[in-house]
Amino acid sequence: MKTIVVSAVNLRKGGTLTILRNCLEYLSQLAQNGEYKVVALVHNKNLAMYPGITYIEMPWTVKSWFCRIWCEYITMYKISKQLSPVYLWLSLHDTTPNVKAERRTVYCHNPFPFYPWKWRELFMNYRIVCFAWFTEYIYRINIHKNYKIVVQQDWMKREFIKLFNLHKDKIIVALPENRTDTVDIRNKYKSSESTYNFIYPSYGDIHKNFELLCEAAAMLENEIGKDKFKVYMTISGTENKYTRWLYRKWGHVNSLVFTGFLDRVKLYELYGNADCLIFPSKVETWGLPISEFAQFERPMLLADLPYAHETAAGSAKTSFFNIHDANILKGKMKKLIDNDNSFLEPISKYEPEAPVSHTWEELFKMLLG
Repeated sequence: MKTIVVSAVNLRKGGTLTILRNCLEYLSQLAQNGEYKVVALVHNKNLAMYPGITYIEMPWTVKSWFCRIWCEYITMYKISKQLSPVYLWLSLHDTTPNVKAERRTVYCHNPFPFYPWKWRELFMNYRIVCFAWFTEYIYRINIHKNYKIVVQQDWMKREFIKLFNLHKDKIIVALPENRTDTVDIRNKYKSSESTYNFIYPSYGDIHKNFELLCEAAAMLENEIGKDKFKVYMTISGTENKYTRWLYRKWGHVNSLVFTGFLDRVKLYELYGNADCLIFPSKVETWGLPISEFAQFERPMLLADLPYAHETAAGSAKTSFFNIHDANILKGKMKKLIDNDNSFLEPISKYEPEAPVSHTWEELFKMLLG
């Protein structure tokens, strides 16, 4: 049997962990059918446990950047020699490791090389700013040694072509599989309460741009009062320096509701009771809440950025706003509260230029040949 190795030692939460799980779920079928031997290098196998796969746990890699780099360029090389011959080595976390394999592929889901950070953000979360600066150089190492490079959106493909001088046929746009139908949305009619409910579900990272929404809500509350609308944000205000700053500055605003983290069931309950999604993030690989909320066919106010335009393709009632202008966002929110939907538009469906995959099966057919 040919050997497939998946390296994912840094994927432990959020959307990247979902990518790992979906990838191994598909490869588990190939392994159980006896088509391939599949080896997964992970932080903790209990995070993504599937039958037929051989796991190598490497929890020490998250201790520091030095440990991570040592793993990518020293430890993985030794492992690849031990597993030799390796037919396909798929790195699921941006870096192209130094390994011996017939085919190497890297899945690049990190958009931070294109993040327009500001100097003040160094004081809020210097790690993300340093990461944004550092990631471009990490991407560069060995990138031209890959058989294929995988990204999630066409805009990232275009940026990779320019930044790393890659041929367009070398980059596969792997659209996330639509698995949102696993959650029942049949009861998708909001309650009869008169309050207009906005929602922004996201982690409390500095690039998520919560401050724009908080500022817009504060201005709108001063203008029309505190009883006509609510803005639900899935942060508690205690997660980190950034969210603590948000809560200190805007925690007194009555219309802002700091819900804290919500599991998938509770999140969909909140979706069901929401009138509008607001998504002001400055950079995303995809922006999963946009796909999730689009099913409800309700208004969405989204950052006027390439990722949001691609993710919202096919949605019914959408408008985009400048991510630096809270006054514009406030104006759009007020129109919706006043039952003015005239500025909302359907977004045309969009298909990236080939090569493109829609499922893990399609992707691995391209990678395995």
